[in-house]
Order: sequence, then C-alpha cells, then structure tokens
Amino acid sequence: MTQSVAMLTASHAAESPAVSTEHSKATLITSTDTTDGSSPLHVALRLQLQPGWHTYGQNPGDAGEPVTVKVTAQGATSGESDKVAWPTPHRIRDASLMSYAYTGDVVLPLTVTLQPVSGATSQPETSRQTTLTAHANWLVCASVCVPEEADLSLTLPYAAPTPSAQVALFDHATQNSPVPSPYQASITPSGVLRLTGSDLSPQAVKDAWFMPDQPGLIDQAAPQPLKVEDGALTLDLKRLPEFSADQALSGIVVLQDAAGNQHALAQKVAVAKNGSDGTDTPATGFLKLIAFAFLGGLILNLMPCVFPILAMKALSVARLGKAERRTQTISAVCYTLGVMVTFLGLGGLMLGLRMAGSTAGWGFQFQSPLFVTLVTWLLFVMALNLLGVFEFLPVAVGSGTNPHKHGHLHDVLTGVLAVVVATPCTAPFMGVAIAGALSGPPVAGLGVFAAMGLGLAAPYLLLTLAPGLAARMPRPGAWMQYLRQFLAFPLLASCVWLLWVATLEGGAFVVLLLASGLVLLAFSAWLYGVAQTRLMQNGHTRGTTALHGLALLGLLLALALAPALHHAAPQANAANAGSGLPKGVEPFTQARFDALKAEGKPVFVDMTAAWCITCLVNERVALDIPSTQEAFAKQSIITLRGDWTNHDPAISAFLKARKRDGVPLYIYSPAHGPEVTLPQILTPGLVLQTITP
Repeated sequence: MTQSVAMLTASHAAESPAVSTEHSKATLITSTDTTDGSSPLHVALRLQLQPGWHTYGQNPGDAGEPVTVKVTAQGATSGESDKVAWPTPHRIRDASLMSYAYTGDVVLPLTVTLQPVSGATSQPETSRQTTLTAHANWLVCASVCVPEEADLSLTLPYAAPTPSAQVALFDHATQNSPVPSPYQASITPSGVLRLTGSDLSPQAVKDAWFMPDQPGLIDQAAPQPLKVEDGALTLDLKRLPEFSADQALSGIVVLQDAAGNQHALAQKVAVAKNGSDGTDTPATGFLKLIAFAFLGGLILNLMPCVFPILAMKALSVARLGKAERRTQTISAVCYTLGVMVTFLGLGGLMLGLRMAGSTAGWGFQFQSPLFVTLVTWLLFVMALNLLGVFEFLPVAVGSGTNPHKHGHLHDVLTGVLAVVVATPCTAPFMGVAIAGALSGPPVAGLGVFAAMGLGLAAPYLLLTLAPGLAARMPRPGAWMQYLRQFLAFPLLASCVWLLWVATLEGGAFVVLLLASGLVLLAFSAWLYGVAQTRLMQNGHTRGTTALHGLALLGLLLALALAPALHHAAPQANAANAGSGLPKGVEPFTQARFDALKAEGKPVFVDMTAAWCITCLVNERVALDIPSTQEAFAKQSIITLRGDWTNHDPAISAFLKARKRDGVPLYIYSPAHGPEVTLPQILTPGLVLQTITP
C-alpha cells in the first residue's frame, strides 16, 4: 500500500491504486491531474499483463470475452463514461481458431462528459473534488484462461486541467488505434470485400486483412485472399450463414506496405448492389462458372487419363465414317448422354454428401480402395476386349442384325467410362467451376456439372456432327485391328498405376485381393471368348452353355471379393507420410503451416494424391526437379506436401478454406505478403516466376 500511495502522490492522483493479480495489474488513469468540469475527461483502464498472457478486444474472435469497464464520476462534477475507444488488436491464431487480443501494457481509453453538481460551486476550491469509480472485468489467457475483475477509484482535485504524467500513455493508445478510413468499401453476397481509392496500388499495399467489429459474421480463421490493382483492392471473406446478404459490416482494415509498416483503418462496409463494386452479379457469376466448366471439360480431353478412351472413340469415328448420317448422329448423342448422365450423377452425389456434412471433393471416390479396385478390374476387362480375348454383346450368326445395333449401348458405356477414368485428372478452369458448383444452389451446381460433361463430349460431337469431318477419317481397314490391340496397352498401364495407388491406400492385403480378381476376370474373359467362338461356329450346345456358366462363376467369384475390399478400406493410413519425400519437403500439417507463417518463413504448399495424374505430372515436370529445388533452397522456402490419397480432414479443411474441392492445389505463402494460388498445370518457369521477389 505504501508503494501505491507514493505513486499516487507523484502523479498528482492521475493513476489509481493498483489491483494486482497473478497474471495482471489494473489501474485507472487520467490524462489530466485535475478537472473543473469544463471539458470532457479522458480516462483509461490500464492493464499490465504478464509476458505470455493476453486479453481480448471488442470482438474477441473465435474464443474469449471482451474487456468490460464502466467509469462513473461523482462529487463536484458527475458523469458516466461512453464506449471504449478500442486500439487495434493483434491477431492470435490457435489451431483452427482466430482471436483478436492485446498483450503487454494495454491502455483502453474512455471519455467521461462531466456536469457541475448543484451547490458544489459554493464549497471552497480545496474541498471540491471529483471521484472516479470503475468496475472492470477481463479475461487473461495463455495455455489456460482466467477471469479477473477489479474495483478502482481515483480522486481529482478541482482546478483547470493540466496534463498528467500518464498523458504519454494516452498518446500511445491513440497512435495504436484505427483512424477513419478514406476509402469506399462494399461487400458482395459471395463475401468479396472491395476497397476503392486513388492511392491503392500493388506497390503501396503488400498485404491486408480485415477484422470485423463483431463475431459470427465471417469465418475469422479462414484465409483472406488479397488482390490489389491500381485504385482498388479486394479481400475474399468467407461469410457465415448468420451474415445476411443485405447486412452491412464494420471493422478494421489493416494495410501493410513493403517495409512492413501497418496502417489500421476503421472501415464501414456497405452492401454491394448489382455488382456495382466491380464484381460479378449472381447471373454473370453463374454464366462464368458455366463457361469455366465447359472449358475445363474440353481441356480434360487432353489429359492423360482420358486419352485411351478418346482413342477408342477415334476408332468409332473411323468405323462410322461411311455410315449413314442418322447412325453417326445417334452414336454421338449416345456417347454424350453417357458422359452427361455420369457427370450429373457424380455431381449429385457430391452435392448430396456436402449437404449431409461431408467434405467430399473432386476425385474423392478414388480415396476408396474398393473403388480403385473396381476401376482397375474394369480397365483390365476392357484391355482384354481390345486384345480380342472376347467381344461385348456379339451378334448371333445368321441373325441379320444391324451391325450398329449394340454399338449405341457401347457408346453410352464408353461415355460413362470416360467420366470415371477422368476423375483422377484436373484440367485448368475445373477447380473454380467445381468449387462454385458445390457452394451454390443444387440446381445451379448440377448445371455446372452438365456443362463440364458437354465440354468433355464436345470433340466427339464435333467430329460426328460437322459435315465432312467424319468422312475425312482414314478408311476402315486392317490398321484398325492393330490400333485396337495397341490401345489395350495404355489401359494395362493404367491398371499398373492403379495397383500402385491401391498399395498406398490399403497395403498388401488389398493388392492381394485386387490381383486375385484380375486372375479370375482373365479366366472368365477367356472362357467367355471361347464360348463366343464355339457359338458362332456350332450354335448353342451344352458345351457353350457350360462355358458361359463357368465364365459367370469366375465373374461372381471376383465380385465376391468386393466386401472384403470394403472392410479393408479403414486399414489405409498415412503412417509413412514423411517417407519417400524429396529433400527439403515436409509432410503437411496445419500446425506446421501456421508455425512457419508465424515465424515469417516462406512456405510452398503442394496438395497432391497418388491417384491424381495431374499432380504426379506436375511433380515430375515442375516441382521435384533440381532447378526448382535449388531455387527453393536459395530462398529458404519450405515445401509442405499434403497427401490426399486417403481422406484427411485437415487437408479437406485446407482445401475448403481456399474454395477448392480437389487436388492439385498449389499455394505460395511468402514471408511478407498475401498467399498466391498457382494454376493447376505447372511449368518450371511459372513456379520460379511465382517465388521470385
């Protein structure tokens, strides 16, 4: 108590006696030693926190409680404090949570408007005093949180105001408080916050972020991708369902320049109307998604996973080159129907799973060893068919059936297969389109998937429907048989790749079941082919019936392995996530990413999967090569590689936070500045250009 009295005397009663706890010390301070009530009185709650502890601001974020304090004046003058003039808080990330807090010496200013008390002026000046009382509550946190409170009292003599010893604390608090923003701001229904001002430019703004005044409106822990152009910048915020589309917003925008200096602005954000802020209206946004989906599906034809199927369709074009126009049209329509129905089915499944709370994204089905095995078996059977071991739906001898009768069913099935084998690949434009489809209304989402299917089917449609194109294909001949047999080998190569994927997902047991199924299917296909040959030569006999029965039995035995594969799926794990990675590459975890960001280190994030062919090609061509690794090492860039071969909730959350629903995803987070999202098709030059300051 003696120490508090000495301090009180030295500062002319401008600071109250302290209330000390284990983690903090609280006092009430004023900017003047005296007051006569002629002007508002500036007071503040001062909290001196122990190192490693923090307390919370007006919006505590995802955890915590704001400081509360109320100051009352009585005596020669009276009055009550208004709201706290909150300084700019620090951002504190803890796992998937974001908090806005203060550390160290915290000064929270308030203003008390004083009114003279009747009869007080008749008293001698030496006995005229104004007593300030305050009750404060605050929460201090480190690894644990402790609620604290204090009752504080401070008496000021009656006299003309003179600056106190604490005035420097008020000046420092003012310097650390946001200033009114000179910029116009608006936010779209999709969460794009746009600031406009003549002095905004990529040279002036290197990083920016937004802290709302109240929680529950945006996902405060989600990344806020920044785009800066001359005269404007945008921050992509993730709106929560509670944030209605017609609701305005307010908070603090922090702009950081190239030198690391931060400028905090108190920003009012209006609701964007009809895309007047330069962003898309819902209608134009939907049309853009449709265009991206169509282009993505079109480019998907050039990806390696679809090539064997397209080569088979080229054979169909050659086969139909001299056929009737009607036959060509029906073939194209049937193939397109198979593609679009499968795309719609896959899109509907993904939308349904999303509505049920799942994080399913593009290619999610390849995270199942059962699905990988079934696709491997299907491609293997198709390879046997191309090699001539057996034929699908043969025509009986002497039946006189049109040779194209069953070909149209084959067209539909080929369209289905094209979509199935396309899912491990991701083409440019597809990532944005799929993310938009899964985040919007279900009907609009299905429209996006339909456009993607139309893009995939477009080349075959063009070849068959455009006058003269099909006729210019080489004439049918012996070369078609050789080409058909050759095309079996890309399918067999795909089987080898999928066998490797199954090994990573389920281990040796899944590989044993998969390989056993291949043997059974090969035996069944051979028996079926023998039965077809004898049927064509001798007609129906007991021998052909027996062969058909044995072939069916082999098929059923292979399918009987499926339940065991389904139960084997949970064995898939990422126990060896760190093994086999190139030098300088670490396995991704959200905690490691956050820690590197907090340390100010540049990070390159590579989200990949063993079943993602696009990912594997990018790694071989652009990432895991000496020139790129040397550039990363020279700039001390740490690469975090996330393996989504098996479902990983942390990776799914990382993708979703960046509005992506599949891999690959490449993010470069420099030491200072916003994250950069790279395209889904990489080149060494593009990677080097991105990381070069």
